[in-house]
Amino acid sequence: MPKSLIERLSEIVAEGKKEVQRCLERIESQNKITLQTNEYVLPAKDRSGFSYGLSMERQGGDWKNRLIYGDNLLAMQALLCGDQATGMPPMRGQIDLIYIDPPYDSKADYRTDITLPNENVEQRPTVLEQIAYSDMWKEGTVSYLKYMYPRLVLMRELLSEQGSIYVHLDWHVAHYVKLILDEIFGKENFVREIIWRIGWVSGYKSSVNNWIRNHDTILFYSKNKDYIFNKEYIPYPEGYVRRDGNAPTGKGYPIEDTWNCTALDSLDSIQLMSFSKEKVGYSTQKPEKLLERIIAASSNENSIVADFFGGSGTTAAVAEKLGRRWITSDLGKPACMIMRKRLVDNEARPFLYQSIGDYQREVFATNKEFKRIGDLARVVLNLFGAIPFTDDAAPANLGQMKEAHTLVYADSPNKITSSATLKKALALRQSFIGGWRKVIVLGWQFSFDIGETLRKIDRSELEVLVIPPDLMDRLQSKKFNIAETKIRFSSLQYLTIKPPVVKQAAKSEEQEITVCLDNYVLLSPDMLSLDDKNKEKIQEVIANDPLDLIEYWSVDPDYDGETFVSKWQDYRENKDNDSDDYRVSRSAKLIVPKKEHRKICVKAVDVFGLESVCVEEV
Repeated sequence: MPKSLIERLSEIVAEGKKEVQRCLERIESQNKITLQTNEYVLPAKDRSGFSYGLSMERQGGDWKNRLIYGDNLLAMQALLCGDQATGMPPMRGQIDLIYIDPPYDSKADYRTDITLPNENVEQRPTVLEQIAYSDMWKEGTVSYLKYMYPRLVLMRELLSEQGSIYVHLDWHVAHYVKLILDEIFGKENFVREIIWRIGWVSGYKSSVNNWIRNHDTILFYSKNKDYIFNKEYIPYPEGYVRRDGNAPTGKGYPIEDTWNCTALDSLDSIQLMSFSKEKVGYSTQKPEKLLERIIAASSNENSIVADFFGGSGTTAAVAEKLGRRWITSDLGKPACMIMRKRLVDNEARPFLYQSIGDYQREVFATNKEFKRIGDLARVVLNLFGAIPFTDDAAPANLGQMKEAHTLVYADSPNKITSSATLKKALALRQSFIGGWRKVIVLGWQFSFDIGETLRKIDRSELEVLVIPPDLMDRLQSKKFNIAETKIRFSSLQYLTIKPPVVKQAAKSEEQEITVCLDNYVLLSPDMLSLDDKNKEKIQEVIANDPLDLIEYWSVDPDYDGETFVSKWQDYRENKDNDSDDYRVSRSAKLIVPKKEHRKICVKAVDVFGLESVCVEEV
């Protein structure tokens, strides 16, 4: 007879503690996890095709708010390590408030609806997201608790001594997670169970032969007994009198632990109505008033507030509005795009958009199947259909396609495939065993300028393909069979712009720069999480106007070759410059300080979250 969930709790805790120990050891080791800055966003959105960018005064001090794409277990380890590149110290004990709204339904639908000018496309989760969610629920609630345990421990490590955490759950897992929270934070630090009425009862729900569920549970824990709490009040209803017949005095009615379900609380509704202007098209979006209540009560101005299941970005948006510093992260690319657009639309203070640095390297470091890079390279070559060289003198990462007389070069997950890599591959094409007709480079991750390099190279001699980003995870799966598995390697997507036009601005010390998009080449739709019908729709968009696939693009007119600083941006649904909800502006005008020579860098993100960069010197 299988063990009950209660009987397996000790196993869940034991495994969780081992995972936490591995995380903490990694933080102290040489193989530290880092955050890679993809973009420093100065939220100056395009208005009527013209923008002056963001003044330096609004860029803030040393602290930089952060939007992080990636697994939050890795993101939190990186935060605990600190980030020398951006001047962030180790964050242990620095965060005053954490709010999380983790997924808690194994049957949840994580598909994303994408509305294009003439088509609606439904995208399934990326393979990385699918693996994460399937792992989270493979043994039902047991797997979910194993997933949550180390993450909650790292959150406790990040909390300040006066910090607290709010964990938003529903009936599927709330009571089990409470046992885990009692174990991690101590039962004595359980502050309150909050009941939040989630919304109006629909006709469908009212027809169910049962009590109608209409609430979520929010578990409130502190790190210690001395925690931040600013008591909140709502106005008394008109005509309210005490039992003694006297009118109330002072602040008003203190807020209880049942929200939006009493007659008094209805005066301060915290529901998100279907017609609300704050809706961003994210299925599990929470209302700003809910987060306003939590953030105002459990943090002070300039406190650091974090949300490691960022979703629609409500926590970051409200923290920004209330004058708090913030960190938010999410595993989903669509969620990160929604958050970035929302923050820019709200004209937030500048923030860093980051990802887990060397993610594939981190996965490789924890991979027990491959002890050497060469072993992994041979597996990649075999999956591609190339035959690895057996000569001991030959590099382990080289193979051949005999019929096509083509050399295949499998790059390391420890490296960024760059222009230097391509030069090395071309040299091998000419010199290795008498020379080859062509060389194919298979890479995991690529330098920002790889598209620029490819445009200058004879493509008949060299081809660059992307190794599927989830391959490392799949290789570790017990179900993975190399002999029976077909892996698709895709071409790189890239962006082109027209030659920038530079002319004298009204002021003598300034220039006006016009940047126009030219074309966007998407990698094969076969690599995207789409069914055949939706792939056909994307092929039609590509044929008609590929720039319709651009979700967001931004310009750095003074690119230093290292950090992309987004000083101008436009995105679909920005109505400040036109009435078209589904297309970005095709051109940007910027007023910049006068220079004799500058590098202009343009970054574009398509509707699937794929990024491309183009650099022009003027």
